[in-house]
Amino acid sequence: MTAEASREVPLGDLGPQRGAPGEGAPKRDKWANKMEFLFVMAGEIIGLGNVWRFPYLCFRNGGGAFLIPYFVVLLFCGFPLFFMETALGQFTSEGGVTAWRKICPMFEGVGMASQIILLYVSIYRTVVLAWILFYLFNSFRSPLPWATCDNWWNTDMCHNRLSIYANPHMFQPDSNWSFLHNTTPSGDYTDDYFDVNGTYTAMNSPEWDFWNIRVLRMTDQMSLINVHWQVAACLLVAWIMCYFCVWKGVKSTGKVAYFTATFPYLLLFILFIRAVTLPGAADGLKYYLMPDFSRIADPRVWSDAANHVFISFAVCQGVLTALGSYNKYNNNCFKDCVTLVCLNSATSIFAGFVVFSVLGFMSYEMNVSIEEVASAGFDLCFMVLPKALSLLPGFSFWAVLFFLMCLFLDLDSQFVLVESLATNITDMFPHFLRRPGRREKLVLVIAAFCYLLGLVFVTEGGITLFYMFDHYGAGHISLRFIACFETVVIAWVYGANRFYDNIEDMIGYQPFPLLKYCWLFVIPLVCWMTLVYDLNNSHIVGVYGYEPGSWMFILGGLLMLIPLMCIPVYIVVSLCRNPQNMTTPSSDLRQAWPHKPVLTLCNHVIFKGQAKPPRTAGERDEKMMMETSGV
Repeated sequence: MTAEASREVPLGDLGPQRGAPGEGAPKRDKWANKMEFLFVMAGEIIGLGNVWRFPYLCFRNGGGAFLIPYFVVLLFCGFPLFFMETALGQFTSEGGVTAWRKICPMFEGVGMASQIILLYVSIYRTVVLAWILFYLFNSFRSPLPWATCDNWWNTDMCHNRLSIYANPHMFQPDSNWSFLHNTTPSGDYTDDYFDVNGTYTAMNSPEWDFWNIRVLRMTDQMSLINVHWQVAACLLVAWIMCYFCVWKGVKSTGKVAYFTATFPYLLLFILFIRAVTLPGAADGLKYYLMPDFSRIADPRVWSDAANHVFISFAVCQGVLTALGSYNKYNNNCFKDCVTLVCLNSATSIFAGFVVFSVLGFMSYEMNVSIEEVASAGFDLCFMVLPKALSLLPGFSFWAVLFFLMCLFLDLDSQFVLVESLATNITDMFPHFLRRPGRREKLVLVIAAFCYLLGLVFVTEGGITLFYMFDHYGAGHISLRFIACFETVVIAWVYGANRFYDNIEDMIGYQPFPLLKYCWLFVIPLVCWMTLVYDLNNSHIVGVYGYEPGSWMFILGGLLMLIPLMCIPVYIVVSLCRNPQNMTTPSSDLRQAWPHKPVLTLCNHVIFKGQAKPPRTAGERDEKMMMETSGV
């Protein structure tokens, strides 16, 4: 049989099996062209983490030396997972749950676990969009509200950091500060001094007051009932934006991504030109890139690299599978994934030049070291960089530009999550949800549900709950477990060789063999090693001075266990439903070379091929035919 003829041979069913999820249902949409897919994928994986996490990780973990563990983990773990999930969606034309059902019914719970994590992320990370919108609206004020202590929310202990460094004699142990009270909310990013009696006094900066008191509304009670309604209104605006970006499915998502995925680069480039021309920028870049190769031996550096790769490339959340499922069958997804991975990494490195140029300028203006102003996460995005922008001429313009960039970086990541969630739910109930008008209603229900649950994150204690969801619910521990199961199912149960054959049938050639061994050995090994390290060394700490009670740790454990419990639960369900075909792939999956071994190692056959007589052309599933046009 010739290679061309063998491509027409699908794998027959090996016994009784549930029908395909979409059998008899309305046809699924496809991307209009390759560029829509690339822009949407780029919008998902390139976000605020490229700005507020990667540069700081370089700074904290040996500067330019951090690029070594980062690219090693990316090459042997990040890219193989990224490509595997994308190719899985393209091959099955199914979302993040039904794709696993087709590949191996026994492990449908792997897809369900990723969907629960995706739901977590959709609920709580939209709050970041609300905070960005709140800052953006306030950026049009002059002076900027986080630049002075003259606002109604400022505490008695608020003091501008510039005046501190301009008048150091006022901040000595023998200085007379009797006109101030020695009580204030304590937390990160404060300046510590002593009053005339030597009593400890925490001096709050105006940007600290704005973030903690004006935006988060933190109090001693840390109530989860008292909602900050102005931020809640911003949260509503964020969800309305997300809704209208995805309500028509990939037809609207792809078009919107043309703008949301490219406009931030224009803003980032403008900020880069301004940042590198500031005084002190060179010192900031020196701290950012100066390699310290002694840090490479630190296991924490490797753990940080793995955590960042897993989070920044959105693996193990079902998003990549859902987006890949809208590709046409013969799209070269390998080439696409290489392009996207290179773009993501280049964006992270480039964003670091912007961030540390600004931090160098801030260090120069305040006459302090880079270590005192360098930060990551919310402190960087909502306190340090806004403070630095307030020092520039035309501060309102630069603040608006910065928060517009943050808005679009986070917006496309967020609405793609909603698109993926809607896709995965629709593929689970195709006969009901693929009817005209049902898509819009489903997305509206998702948006309303997530908005109402998200209100708890804009209460006085919402930031603590936010950290719990981020650390436990959608944290690296859960992602590592899911990554292990995904690679085991594809490589050992379904068969790495068979999946390679599927990829060759789609793109016309087999990618380099290293991927196979990464799926078989490297990814599970790295995941378990870093899991053991993180479980032995990680702990949740207080947020801005507030120590969570025992109920928070119980909640954190539940958030982590709920998705992971889906895996054994679905194994039991599959055992009860159809024990003879727990690992049998769906019969409508196209198998070009069914006689070839499913898995081989060192030229030894581990699992043989499982072939049956081919079906006629009229019996083949139309959406699995080779497409000769488009993507």
